[in-house]
Amino acid sequence: MTADLVVIGLGHVGLPLAQAACAAGLTTIGYDVSTAVVTGLNEGRSHVGGVPDAEVADMLATGFRATDDASVTGRADTVVICVPTGLGAGGAPDLGAVRAASRAVARGLRPGMLVVLESTSYPGTTEDVVRPLLEEGSGLRAGTDFHLAYSPERIDPGNRQFGIGNTPKVVSGCTPLCAKHAVAFYGRFVETLVVSRGTREAEMAKLLENTYRYVNIALVDEVALFCDRTGIDVWDVLHCAATKPFGFAPFQPGAGVGGHCIPVDPRYLAAKADAEGFHFRMLSAAHEVVSRMPEHVVGRAVGLLGDMGKAPGEASVVLLGVAYKPDVADARESPAAPVASGLRAQGIAVRYHDPYVGEFAADGAFLERVESLPDALAGADLAILLQHHACYDLTTLTRADCALLDTRGRASGARVTLL
Repeated sequence: MTADLVVIGLGHVGLPLAQAACAAGLTTIGYDVSTAVVTGLNEGRSHVGGVPDAEVADMLATGFRATDDASVTGRADTVVICVPTGLGAGGAPDLGAVRAASRAVARGLRPGMLVVLESTSYPGTTEDVVRPLLEEGSGLRAGTDFHLAYSPERIDPGNRQFGIGNTPKVVSGCTPLCAKHAVAFYGRFVETLVVSRGTREAEMAKLLENTYRYVNIALVDEVALFCDRTGIDVWDVLHCAATKPFGFAPFQPGAGVGGHCIPVDPRYLAAKADAEGFHFRMLSAAHEVVSRMPEHVVGRAVGLLGDMGKAPGEASVVLLGVAYKPDVADARESPAAPVASGLRAQGIAVRYHDPYVGEFAADGAFLERVESLPDALAGADLAILLQHHACYDLTTLTRADCALLDTRGRASGARVTLL
């Protein structure tokens, strides 16, 4: 079977891309190293929250198939690499999956093919990591024999307003002709394309987008710490500031940052900067502030329990919402983990409630999950609202017998304490 497109990596980035391509009429094959993922998709089961089972069924009806056979990459006109780029030992960038995918593509690379990297990484990854592997493994040259491009993903899980089709997409190529082929490919299912000067500029743009969020979250986190020290209502401060129609973008404090992008991408930028002999002082300061927030939440919780006359060894706490953002099932890098670890280190019994997350661990130990929200509240001395899922009715939370520590600034009442 030949295809217009092979997507490598069928996770939170690759599967929505494959779905969009199928909907646009492109014959699409998905490759993933996980046999469980491949089997599930071929049986119509989605493992990605933004792509329901019904859409997987629609994909299969168009001829889509998933496989764990890497040779499939040689059957496509276009191959898009959407593998994870996380952190390795000591927080260093881990490009192992990108390298493995590049080697797999090189083995089947044919003249005229388009290869696109969508995985987030530091500037130079496309030219200095992916390109040599493709050229050495195939004997072909990028820009002459095949086309190589970079187009950073802009997937926002849980966002119902913006998806792949209506989110402007940055596209770049190793040569102008490479960029032209990438534009022709993405133009089949994306409304607005933005062509960058080169791959390094596109890679840097992606890191800037998420570093901007990281730094501004750190700013409001530190403002929240200052307001707590001085008795100022930080939530009213943020409400008032957000009414300015220009020059201010609202961000909210919380227990920390989570997900695959915000806690990770600034580390890629910092690592590249260090390699170039440049120190991002803003990133260092932001990391220091954000890293303090779980400890701050733990301290507030211990203080509230003490005010209730509860010694840590006698206290029970339930965490509400352990996903990294509201209304998603993704708990990667969630600040709930260090909060749970900090509470348990104090001897406090910790359970959690989250309708989206079936299992959750901190320091390698799985927390007890409470299925019912009323049962979770009834069995706790203190509830900590970490994510405000839509199902968390504020009336239910504020009328519970337990105290509530609200890190999202949503609740009010006699038994409610805000971050």
